[in-house]
Amino acid sequence: MCREKTDWEKAMEFHGHVCLGLAFGYRAAKAGMDLIEAKRAPDEEVVVITETDNCGVDAVQVVTGCTMGKGNLIFKDYGKNAYTFVCRDTGKAVRIVVTPNEQLFPEEFVTLRDRWRSGELTPEDQEKMKKLQLKVVSDILQAPQDELLQVQEIEVDLPEKARIFNSVPCAKCGEMVMEPRARVRDGKFVCIPCSESYTSRISG
Repeated sequence: MCREKTDWEKAMEFHGHVCLGLAFGYRAAKAGMDLIEAKRAPDEEVVVITETDNCGVDAVQVVTGCTMGKGNLIFKDYGKNAYTFVCRDTGKAVRIVVTPNEQLFPEEFVTLRDRWRSGELTPEDQEKMKKLQLKVVSDILQAPQDELLQVQEIEVDLPEKARIFNSVPCAKCGEMVMEPRARVRDGKFVCIPCSESYTSRISG
């Protein structure tokens, strides 16, 4: 009999590899869903606002069921390792910031990671770093929540549910564009890239 994969296994499969960012996102997502007392969203029952586009977002998608395509994964490009989880039915919302204890990272791992970022690792060092990374990931998955995450209950003005809009052809390139994303130039609808090209031509 086939065993059901765990959420962590599903996250690894979806993301394609194991890394610290994925583990942090996974812990944040599990905590967020527990705190708002919600189950994985088949539709738009849960909303997530992510302030980062790093690896952790993939784990958040797997655990919460929130995706860009469903309109309940909202990206704010703040460069912060933070996520807000909201339950539409109850209005419960928490903002979770990943704040790992530096003791999670062995000195040897930190040294190798810094050298890797500088492109200075030998093949042997790369293998050593992979093994150390697996140990750090395991520690992240087992660490007490307060050593990883800062949690704040908040109030959120929920965005309206995703809407389906009409599309119109761009007068310049001919491609279809969602009506609210279209721009008007010389009384005609154009897409954003063509609109920017038009603006550049005028200003030049």
